[in-house]
Amino acid sequence: MSDAVRQAAQLLAEHDVPSPETDAIALAAHVVGCDPAELHRRMVLGDAVPADWDRFEELVAERARRIPLQHLTGRAGFRRLELAVGPGVFVPRPETELTAELAIAAAHETSRAVVVDLCTGSGAIALSVKDEVPLAQVYAVELSPEAHAWALQNRERTGLDVELRLGDAAIAFPELAGRVDVVVCNPPYIPEGMVPTEPEVRDHDPELALYGGSLDGLAVPLALAARAADLLRDEGALVMEHADVQGTWLPDALERAGVWREVADHKDLTGRPRVVTAHRVPRDG
Repeated sequence: MSDAVRQAAQLLAEHDVPSPETDAIALAAHVVGCDPAELHRRMVLGDAVPADWDRFEELVAERARRIPLQHLTGRAGFRRLELAVGPGVFVPRPETELTAELAIAAAHETSRAVVVDLCTGSGAIALSVKDEVPLAQVYAVELSPEAHAWALQNRERTGLDVELRLGDAAIAFPELAGRVDVVVCNPPYIPEGMVPTEPEVRDHDPELALYGGSLDGLAVPLALAARAADLLRDEGALVMEHADVQGTWLPDALERAGVWREVADHKDLTGRPRVVTAHRVPRDG
């Protein structure tokens, strides 16, 4: 078994797949029906494990063609959750865990916080907030019917009580206007013309979830920040992810909008600007 995984990792490396050994183990574990840590333990001990190695070779070949690992396994880990993902939905990234972390921290500051997730995709952020802040009332909206279906599946899988809606985030939840404690958003933000180089993103993530609608990529984020300003109560918190090149642009734009204060940017684990936070200026000034 270890020879098969080693050969698979070598093939993936030849096709410039990031983390080839990790991916080979993940695919083997998927075929065997255990988690990667358990498979690695069995490999170290030299245990023989019956499995469909023809299927393993098929999956490795697909990964070598840069099909996303998560599409092949049907799963993506996010904080404490394992989510179902596949074609039609943005695969949640490790850096987005910071976005969720900041939203969770903001929700903890209010008893029974009302939290809205705009552009929920797979539901990763909204479900994580509910998982880690059980008393929060969590609402989420997604424009894409395909992604919304994945979010519904993940709500069912996790059993977490999040209200999910299909619709336009820019006009979502009118009944909550002025009542929300935290708005969190991982919007489409890639600038026009800045096509991702990674085939997994460029060829497989839905364009609706990627591009921010302007040369600087901020048209969609700023429209959703304006919606957040309508939804939030006075002093309510905004948490919004952005591209690393927008680490100055987006905070500056929020400052100029005149409805935010305590605007701050936060770096992800790689040291890159990743998430902006701000608080709603009281409506009486």
